Amino acid sequence: MLTEVHVPDDVSDAVRLIAGGGTAIGGGTSVLPWLNDYASPPTALVSLRRAGLSGIRVTGETVVIGAATTLAQVEHDARLEDLNEVVRSIASVPVRTLATVGGNLFARQPHGDLAVALVALDARVTLVDETGTRELPVEEFLAADPPAGLVTAIAFEQPATGTFKYTKAARRRYNSASVVTVAATITLDGETVAGARVALGGVGPRVIRAHAVEAALVGQALTDETVAAAGVAGKAEIEPADDAYASAWYRTRVFPVHLRRALLGH
Repeated sequence: MLTEVHVPDDVSDAVRLIAGGGTAIGGGTSVLPWLNDYASPPTALVSLRRAGLSGIRVTGETVVIGAATTLAQVEHDARLEDLNEVVRSIASVPVRTLATVGGNLFARQPHGDLAVALVALDARVTLVDETGTRELPVEEFLAADPPAGLVTAIAFEQPATGTFKYTKAARRRYNSASVVTVAATITLDGETVAGARVALGGVGPRVIRAHAVEAALVGQALTDETVAAAGVAGKAEIEPADDAYASAWYRTRVFPVHLRRALLGH
């Protein structure tokens, strides 16, 4: 049940209202359906649209994106070429004009594809609460129930050209949750994989950092055979479930296929 809506003009006011029991809202694409579809307790919303949390700053190789920045802003920023593709795979144009980068971190799997990409990019999230400001990896933020505090920004280092890989398999092009999402940052030393960060969506209750896949890739040439072996290794760390989009069996079956498509392009 919605009781009131606050529109604070700065972060400190937003933090105070949230500490008092308010629920933060960016674009509302997740929060408002929750209010409409379920019997919620009395809820005061804290809108972040005037709190100064929107915008994209690129300094050298470091990218900082305000939590209230919309997905559409990311999609159309030419400086974020790798994330342009990621965002275009999410929902539809009208949704992307409302949904925010910070809000995507709270999307439940099999949604939240931007969060998958941010784990692969080793991104960091900034949290502010009444005790101060702290920063932690997005991977850690997503690994458990969200820590207390207001998400104000996400930061990461731009990957070298060609090192970021991404694919999303879905039932239809727009407004469909993930069947399997793969995001990876792969660095090569000659023809050998020197480093790998691989994140998966749609195949578990949370975004999965695919350590077994990474271990199977590092030190090997990036070939069909190596990626196939990595896919077999990765099956041990995914936890797919049945839903309206795909069965757990199907997700397990096609996971190696989409891993190959992400890493090799075919």
